[in-house]
Amino acid sequence: MARLLFFYGVVKPFVFAVLGLKVQREHPLPRAGPAILVANHNSHLDTFVLLSLFPYRLAKKIRPVANPEYFLKNRLLAWFVLNIVGIIPANRAMLDGVHAALAAGEIVLLFPEGTRGEPEHLAPFQCGIAHIAKSHPEVPITPVFIRGTGMALPRGDPILVPFLCDAQVAEPLLWSGDKAQFMGKLERRFHELGCRR
Repeated sequence: MARLLFFYGVVKPFVFAVLGLKVQREHPLPRAGPAILVANHNSHLDTFVLLSLFPYRLAKKIRPVANPEYFLKNRLLAWFVLNIVGIIPANRAMLDGVHAALAAGEIVLLFPEGTRGEPEHLAPFQCGIAHIAKSHPEVPITPVFIRGTGMALPRGDPILVPFLCDAQVAEPLLWSGDKAQFMGKLERRFHELGCRR
């Protein structure tokens, strides 16, 4: 119930009213899990943007992967992100958490860059997504390119500046059987999305 209230009262109103999010869909989002969404990462707002893309009925099924050094550093914040947001901590046990979430039919949100980067700039992707895809070759991996959040709340800046944002949802990928081929295709898909307006 608390997670639904968080979605109804905070996430959706904030993302669509304050950020004015515009969503462009080349392909529908997954309607059920197991599924993976991967997105570029420029701001803490990115998780809110990804959460807002889904209907309320899926709220309890969405599991963002997040940095435990930031989000678990105090007891109150840790309780909130673990119990209300439902994060999977990106630590040594992350892959176990992701595998368990996918086995339970949940939707995992991942940032393959591994950390927040410069606005509108893609950093090299970490190989964790390839390991996950290889272990779950039947699970669709949907790329989402987010634009504007790095200007609205840049890394290291605690002050939110209202800034129009958009998210482009691309056609999902499946594990190709080859790590280099899969990573190359995923990175190319993001670079293509980043060039579109």
